[in-house]
Amino acid sequence: MNLNQSHIMATILTILLLVLAATLRPARSELFTALADMEELMETEAVLMTNLEKYIRVQEEKLEQLRLRSAEYQREHAEAAKDISTYLSNPVNAFLLTKRLTTDWREVENLMSYDVGADFLENVTNYRDVLKFPSDEDLNGAAVALMRLQDTYNLDTASVARGELNGVQYSTEMSAGDCFELGRQTYLNGDYYHTMLWMREAMDRLSQEVNRTTTKADVLEYLAFSTFKQGNMQTALLMTNELLELVPNHERAVGNKAYYEKELEKEANQKALRGDDGSEDVPVDTTIQFRTDNGPNVYDSSERKLYEQLCRGEANRTVADTSKLRCRYVTNKSAFLKIAPLKLEEAHLKPYIVIYHDVMSDKEIEVIKRLAKPRFRRATVQNYKTGELEVATYRISKSAWLKDEEHPYIKAIGQRVEDMTDLVMSTAEELQVVNYGIGGHYEPHFDFARREEKNAFKSLGTGNRIATVLFYMSDVAQGGATVFPSIRVALLPKKGTAAFWHNLHPSGNGDFATRHAACPVLTGTKWVSNKWIHERGQEFRRPCELQPEQPEEF
Repeated sequence: MNLNQSHIMATILTILLLVLAATLRPARSELFTALADMEELMETEAVLMTNLEKYIRVQEEKLEQLRLRSAEYQREHAEAAKDISTYLSNPVNAFLLTKRLTTDWREVENLMSYDVGADFLENVTNYRDVLKFPSDEDLNGAAVALMRLQDTYNLDTASVARGELNGVQYSTEMSAGDCFELGRQTYLNGDYYHTMLWMREAMDRLSQEVNRTTTKADVLEYLAFSTFKQGNMQTALLMTNELLELVPNHERAVGNKAYYEKELEKEANQKALRGDDGSEDVPVDTTIQFRTDNGPNVYDSSERKLYEQLCRGEANRTVADTSKLRCRYVTNKSAFLKIAPLKLEEAHLKPYIVIYHDVMSDKEIEVIKRLAKPRFRRATVQNYKTGELEVATYRISKSAWLKDEEHPYIKAIGQRVEDMTDLVMSTAEELQVVNYGIGGHYEPHFDFARREEKNAFKSLGTGNRIATVLFYMSDVAQGGATVFPSIRVALLPKKGTAAFWHNLHPSGNGDFATRHAACPVLTGTKWVSNKWIHERGQEFRRPCELQPEQPEEF
């Protein structure tokens, strides 16, 4: 008999003893002295045997569920092990992995903790002290990222659930339970629009599944209330009635049904008094304001639409615009570049945005990534009022800062930036290394500080950010472009290239056309590094011109 069998038998015996102790408490003792009394024990044994058979069946069902979960985990883990980076770069896989290690694993823990799983549960508890486990916050963040990708890239809900992104099959299908959990997470965020999308998908998948981890009643509860929150009370009532047919004593559904009926009756009475024939004579304001503060990241629906179109590659420039762009070798004013000129590709003329090709080697990239990983922290933005650094939902990535003296490669890259830009590096910020996670993005923003941002860069004492150099340290399978909405420019990540532009006019005023964004990473992983160059020390490198508001070519 193995250890598990011993635990099972011990538990069974414990239950038997407890039941016997409860059963063998007659009004009088010495039952063995009368056969009549002993005959009653036969009935007791029959009840115990029935209960024992039920207990065994429950345990077998429990073990079968664990076997199915184990097989599912092993299958997915084996698939991921073939190419971990590629597997995790797919946001659906990343979400499902996070889900398996949060809500799914809690279900497994509950199954295990009922009986013989206690020993294994203790092991899992010990693992939590030495291994990284995602939190509920991670699960919610992964769900939000998937919703961001769905919206930005116009992804069909059913396609995403099939593991298909923009027509490419990347992962296994999501179950009804997976869709339900995704919808539940959006519900917790008050995002009822996406809750409806994913609860409907969960409902569609329920009819196709045999081993279900959620029920129609569960889905209907969330779907009905989200439908109400989206303004469709009549449909919400129909769904609530359907839920009550399944669970007649559902407390929340009973209360909601009464509320919906009362409000619908009130609405009907008001329409009758107005003589309302049902026509819509009041225009509906469909404008969406995405931010309500006055910070540098405020943008309206028109910019949002253009930003997302650029991310999808839809807002193309005219031939007249692109025909003026050129590629060439440049030496700038660098003696070194006389023998090793750079490959320059013009991306836009005003403002002048260029891409340098082959300016960072694979070896340099790997060293930079290795140095940055241990220091990664959630990327921050500067509060435009206080100047303090803080995390924000519109910037989802992790970053680290590297000094020139930490490695010869870092110092060499600083010198390379000086050769590329002909700007002084002594007042530039350290090399920032950034890795974008699931759906990682940075919404439209300025790199420079505006006039009203009095405290920005005050602690540095080096003035405003005069220019930006952005190195792309990885290719990205889908998404992840750097876009400039006002000038309809999209730069696609290409490993080893670098983008460069001036943030300020020669006068020192900000160039608002340089407002840009990092599109969400749809599939793949995005690594970048950047140098923000400040205006202090550039007086003789970039002097004022006769027309100081016009950006010069270089």
